[in-house]
Amino acid sequence: MASSKPTEIGSSKMFEGFNKRYKHQSPTLGCSMNFHIYFPPSTSPDQRFPVLYWLSGLTCNDENFIIKSGAQRVASTEGIALIVPDTSPRGLNVEGEADSYDFGVGAGFYLNATVEKWKNWQMYDYIVKELPQLLSDNFPQLDTSRASISGHSMGGHGALTIYLKNLDKYKSVSAFAPIVNPINCPWGQKAFTNYLGDDKTAWEEYDATCLIKKFNDVAATIMIDQGDDDKFFHENQLLPNKFDEACRNVKAPLLLRMQPGYDHSYYFIASFIDDHIRHHAQALNPSRVGNSRI
Repeated sequence: MASSKPTEIGSSKMFEGFNKRYKHQSPTLGCSMNFHIYFPPSTSPDQRFPVLYWLSGLTCNDENFIIKSGAQRVASTEGIALIVPDTSPRGLNVEGEADSYDFGVGAGFYLNATVEKWKNWQMYDYIVKELPQLLSDNFPQLDTSRASISGHSMGGHGALTIYLKNLDKYKSVSAFAPIVNPINCPWGQKAFTNYLGDDKTAWEEYDATCLIKKFNDVAATIMIDQGDDDKFFHENQLLPNKFDEACRNVKAPLLLRMQPGYDHSYYFIASFIDDHIRHHAQALNPSRVGNSRI
């Protein structure tokens, strides 16, 4: 069953391009979903833009990144379209779906749930399969064959795991304060137990530190920024050192930048998002990139 044609529900001009918000009926998730696209300014009628998917963190929806990150400034000059989906199904009224901030609504963890109660939580398939097809079918100005992926916190977890399991689909990956070893942190253990059950081998399929051991033929350096004043870093929710060690063991290229004094917020993201956009521009538009190296 194909996704319904998206309906535009909002538009605002920014840096000569446009933020546009859409809604559509998702057969993968069984509910109506919203997403944003930032279209950079076009220089010719037949111009097609590569895409950068942004996956947001716990409690976020499709609006947070668009409003707070400032990513559009460099996306405009680099000619990259930003694709920002929501973080979970909404409006299904499953018992307990909104009882806590770190599970259920706003907390899809970008996996395919196997526990029956949460059968609609199929965010992995939504991001990897349904959304790219929807974009390809409805937006001829987007070149979905040139795609990269990024995200923050839970979304950084999603970006890394999706990238590593689909190295043929994405040119590059980056993340801000990602949950890189969820099988060993409280957030991941709670979510995985409820979505996937007690089989720990199933959990490893959504853990970047486990996946890098199997899928390490990466085309571009993995880029991660982590604030050293991030309370979740100090609470051992993020565990970047575990991922760093795993990458070293398989000689996977990782640029892990510890940023002194920064926390887990969008102030942190806005401070370094330009570097991330340019990192992806190198992979998506190599012929355009001149002095944009980090």
